[in-house]
Amino acid sequence: MKVETTALPGVVLITPVVHADARGSFREGWQRERYAKAGLPDEWVQDNVSTSQRGVLRGLHYQHPRAQGKLVTVLRGEIMDVAVDVRAGSPHFGKFVAVNLSFENARQLWIPEGFAHGFAVLSDEALVHYKVSQPYHPGGDRTIAWNDPDIGIRWPVSTPILSAKDAEGRRLSEFRPDELPQYRATT
Repeated sequence: MKVETTALPGVVLITPVVHADARGSFREGWQRERYAKAGLPDEWVQDNVSTSQRGVLRGLHYQHPRAQGKLVTVLRGEIMDVAVDVRAGSPHFGKFVAVNLSFENARQLWIPEGFAHGFAVLSDEALVHYKVSQPYHPGGDRTIAWNDPDIGIRWPVSTPILSAKDAEGRRLSEFRPDELPQYRATT
């Protein structure tokens, strides 16, 4: 497996080894020892699966308290996946990384706790799987406006299909300090 760092420390792009032949292909979606060596959790508490059609944009979501880390994998189709650093005091606060994930490119994105997550569907349909480090906690659910100009994500859809919750997201600058995870420098 190939592990690549991104412009946001902690956010990691992983490309598993794909074994392909005339019958199809095989790849590992997660293997405890290898992924732990790459800095990911070695235990997960929940797996989520979503289906979405072309033009759907989900996000930007994070939980605080009870932050979730997410390992995102596309099982069918293609998405532009985004992680935004929302940790108050982080030198990368409000910065983002965006990568295309698809079944064909086999890439996965690790989004650690303290980052918001969102994606836009680029194919006719996308089946997205993500492992999470904490269960969903409705009381800590937060939504940042997908088109927050201070973040400046250039989404591949100009008029996305949004949920009511995502359509009402707030700008990151409108969140109170107690609504944001805190940055803790690692040595």
